[in-house]
Amino acid sequence: MPFLRTFLDDFDLHASPTRTVDAVLGWGLKPTSEAGRRRADREGLPYIALEDGFLRSIGLGESGAATLSLIVDDLGIYYDATRPSRLEHLIQSADVWCDDAMMARSRRLIDRIVATGLSKTNMGGPLDPSVLRPGRRILLVDQTAGDASIACGLASDESYVRMVRTARAEHPGAQFIVKRHPAVAAGRKKGCIPESELQGVTLIDTDVRPADLLSAVDEVWCVTSALGFEALLRGLTVRCFGAPFYSGWGLTTDEVQTGRRGVARDVETLAAAALIAYPRYVDPLTGERCEVETAVDRLITLRVRAERLAADWSAVGFAPAKKPQVRRLLNGPKTRLKYFASASRAAAHAERTGGRLVYWAGKESPEIAAAAAATSAPVVRMEDGFIRSRGLGSDFFGALSVALDDLGVYYDPTAPSRLERLIEDGAQDAAMLARAARLRARIVEAGLSKYNLAAGPTRPDWPADRMKLLVVGQVENDKSILKGCGDIRTNSGLVEAARADFPNAFLIYRNHPDVMSGNRPGRLDAHAMTAVDAVADDLDIIDCLEACDTLATLTSLSGFEALLRGKAVATYGRPFYGGWGLTTDRMSFERRTRRASLDALVAAALIQYPIYISPEGWPCEAEDLVERLIRERDTPAPPPPSNQIARWWKGINASLDRRPPPSY
Repeated sequence: MPFLRTFLDDFDLHASPTRTVDAVLGWGLKPTSEAGRRRADREGLPYIALEDGFLRSIGLGESGAATLSLIVDDLGIYYDATRPSRLEHLIQSADVWCDDAMMARSRRLIDRIVATGLSKTNMGGPLDPSVLRPGRRILLVDQTAGDASIACGLASDESYVRMVRTARAEHPGAQFIVKRHPAVAAGRKKGCIPESELQGVTLIDTDVRPADLLSAVDEVWCVTSALGFEALLRGLTVRCFGAPFYSGWGLTTDEVQTGRRGVARDVETLAAAALIAYPRYVDPLTGERCEVETAVDRLITLRVRAERLAADWSAVGFAPAKKPQVRRLLNGPKTRLKYFASASRAAAHAERTGGRLVYWAGKESPEIAAAAAATSAPVVRMEDGFIRSRGLGSDFFGALSVALDDLGVYYDPTAPSRLERLIEDGAQDAAMLARAARLRARIVEAGLSKYNLAAGPTRPDWPADRMKLLVVGQVENDKSILKGCGDIRTNSGLVEAARADFPNAFLIYRNHPDVMSGNRPGRLDAHAMTAVDAVADDLDIIDCLEACDTLATLTSLSGFEALLRGKAVATYGRPFYGGWGLTTDRMSFERRTRRASLDALVAAALIQYPIYISPEGWPCEAEDLVERLIRERDTPAPPPPSNQIARWWKGINASLDRRPPPSY
């Protein structure tokens, strides 16, 4: 179980059955914990029950989806109504700990959960509206046969029969919708409602989003299912035919009584106990304990990523060194990725599966271009994101961000790209612009760039009495130059043009790191070198940007990084950041009619366009990767990553359960 020792950081854990211990921990009341419970009884030791929290993961626990929440109960366990549990105690004693601030916090949490449609496992599909009939609708919740919560909830198989028959008798004109458990829908387990009782009901036998179901019904009837708790959060009428943890507090109509509860509680108190005070949460991006609000943010991020990547991906044109990291980047519970050597076979597979053809844009061959043009399948081009890694791609450091473009690719101005569309359409509201401003400030403050290589030992000592012009070289066979430049398309041509436009400037030239390493072409010729006043190859690019007044470039990302720092930028090609009124451009941009703000450009390029992962493979946001790079910037340079794939939806490697997170 990922992060187990983080969840249980107040315990000194040992697996040996012969060791002298102070307590026994086990998984709830499941058969797997029976030996541990017997030992606790035999030796008079406390038995501490562990269970998943109510906001758990993306995907089912049965399929191995990594959990972000854990319940640690030293009194019982929440679904065992035969005796008290720590959750029951929290609800009963709420007058002591649940003050006005906690109530307000609980209400905010409830509102966020309802607004975002979060649930326990968060991977259901949409509800088909055609199954709904006009009039009153009652949701009858099935569960998995043999679930421990049924008997422990003072119920039995007969409870489900009674629930269905009571609903028919009391509401003969209603539509009865039977929702089966996701594990039943997945074919892993059996349900509790007999087939003989399903005549005339609307059976939802697939994994449907709970929020969709709950928004479509008037009442929820259940035995002990936690879906009744989710219904209460949404203000629905709930009737219980067993004794789940949320019954007996005056919020539900109860057919069964425990004999212990009876204190009237509101839904905010119930949620404060069940979602804030009772479970423990771990932030998978930091590997540390966190509050429920952080876990909610992470679950939303994971769900958005899972839905965005849900497809069969037929991949072609990927170098062997890129393939393991691409699997990490596209990893998800509904993602299926297959590599092909042939573009035509990849396209045929995408068409056959209803999937997508994906290829590395920089490796587009005539065969790939022809297959992409001919296929009826959606085509996605992949390229590095603008905050990429700690190390060069040519040195086999895997990307921690990529752009997935279903229109074109950002460096090719001959056709629209998804990034260009995001900027042109102004798809950034006030909250997004504020977020972009904060991200930009953090990047500038920390001195981050695309590759985040170690800074040199010296700083620029350029003259203070002259305008300083930084000219940034590029790899001359880079696709951004081949696609995005006109007459000037070499580093030597760029230097000569910049000298002509800025004759009195102190001109500093800096080679691209891949050119300096000998991996790629782009050295200046002898004539161009005569126009250069200083060479900055041994200086950190961020120091150079900070020290210059203006940057001149063909299409280099350094121009974008200079804009982040408030520098003037002159472009001699057509980079993605040109044409929006933020740069002085030698070439024209006919499609780019909007005058965009810098924060709109940042929001589109760094937040909306790319996807990000942590070094361990967890989906994350731009801010998460920025903080990770900052935190580890002074550690030794990492080795290139291994080929191991961390599946966040099937559990992250046990080796990741380290604090602080390992260097990559």
